[in-house]
Amino acid sequence: MLERLKTTKREGWRRFGINHGESISDHMYRMSIITMLCPGSLASKIDMNRCIKMALVHDMAELLVGDITPVDGVLKSEKSRRESTTMDFLCKDLLGNVGGGDAGVEIKRAWQEYEDSETLESHFVHDVDKMELILQMLEYEKSHDGRIDLGEFTHVANRIVLPEVKQWCDQALEDRKAYWESIGKTPTGYQNAEQGQDAEKKKMSDEYYSGQYANGNHKEQ
Repeated sequence: MLERLKTTKREGWRRFGINHGESISDHMYRMSIITMLCPGSLASKIDMNRCIKMALVHDMAELLVGDITPVDGVLKSEKSRRESTTMDFLCKDLLGNVGGGDAGVEIKRAWQEYEDSETLESHFVHDVDKMELILQMLEYEKSHDGRIDLGEFTHVANRIVLPEVKQWCDQALEDRKAYWESIGKTPTGYQNAEQGQDAEKKKMSDEYYSGQYANGNHKEQ
């Protein structure tokens, strides 16, 4: 079953002709490593083990549900319902009798904390999720020698909350700017890209990336 995470591709890139891109597990694995690189100013305030667990399982439901993107026409509430049902199946039905069911309970707890997005730890992992996307975006642009402009995805930078991750993201976007200047081209940013995006898709994208953490409110544990 877990093999599906290794073989299922992240769908957002396919719209740009990147058909052999990263898998769901590729994304989650790098997120877990980025999480471990958390600056000391933030690491001292959070439970790193919980963060790493969230990074490793937050997209686990996609092994059956698939990678639903903001432009797929699926409401966020329906996406959440499908993923929650899948996690119950994985953690209760499949793992309920494995090792007394403890592992299943722990996986579901980590996944639910990420979904609820009420803790500082979950806010950090949500920010890392967006940071990983920004990095992958830049890497694809470079590996395609600037023939693909993925500026549509830069809007997630505006959803990053924590200053430590904002600093990482700002540096990555500066690197992107420098790269495009080096090849004599001007890439799009989100505002340019969204000019060609219809109002309904923009609304769904905004809803998809919104959440309790987007307001910067969190419960310190």
